Amino acid sequence: MSGPRLSALVVARDAAPQLAECLATLGFADEVAVVLDRCADGTAAVARGFADTVIEGAWESQGGRRNRGIDACTGDWIVEVDADERVTVALAAALRRAVALPGPAHVVVPFDNYVAGRLVRHGWGAPWGVASTVRLFTRGCKRWGPERVHPTVVLSGERRRLDAPMVHLMGAGVSDLIRRLDRYSTARATDLRDRGAVGTLPGGVRRFFSRFLKCYVTRRGYREGAMGFLNALCAGLFPLLAHLKARLDR
Repeated sequence: MSGPRLSALVVARDAAPQLAECLATLGFADEVAVVLDRCADGTAAVARGFADTVIEGAWESQGGRRNRGIDACTGDWIVEVDADERVTVALAAALRRAVALPGPAHVVVPFDNYVAGRLVRHGWGAPWGVASTVRLFTRGCKRWGPERVHPTVVLSGERRRLDAPMVHLMGAGVSDLIRRLDRYSTARATDLRDRGAVGTLPGGVRRFFSRFLKCYVTRRGYREGAMGFLNALCAGLFPLLAHLKARLDR
């Protein structure tokens, strides 16, 4: 392909069932790099069948492994794709058009989130799912923070936005969402303990209600029926569970 080079970066851990389908959608990129964090299943074999670069290691933080992958990419632009995400034909074309424009820049990509095969449009919000986020950027325009889950991000360059969405397969059903909530809140609890910022129970309760209402009312999760209620509940429980785990678990 002519013009600026585009690297696709995938960071995964024990994602063999998802990874092959994800990597198969990245043929539009000039380079595919995969970072594998402490994988104990067949993820490495899957990655080697598709990727130009495969890096295996162990990282305590999500930000650390993502920065390692960014450093390994050689393209002028980098697009980050998780193992449970899919780049559609329309998004691939939009990404190629975006990198043809002069940088430096970081580009917001909208998300279509699916749960149990159903598209759920309303009620998403950090730290529980995103409606859009920066996934494409000129080299040097994005850096992840040190946190284990939902790391902070430092961005530079012009801010732009695509219209074509990334497909995100959130899970096969309620049990997958609950397992995700358990993993995320455990990682956040470790961050809280490390920072000495466990917080208070009243503060956790306040965040539960404020985040539930933000997702269910402000972001119109009520339009999704029971699924919208579940997502808002998970969004509210995330900081409360993280506080309780940081305070009570050892």
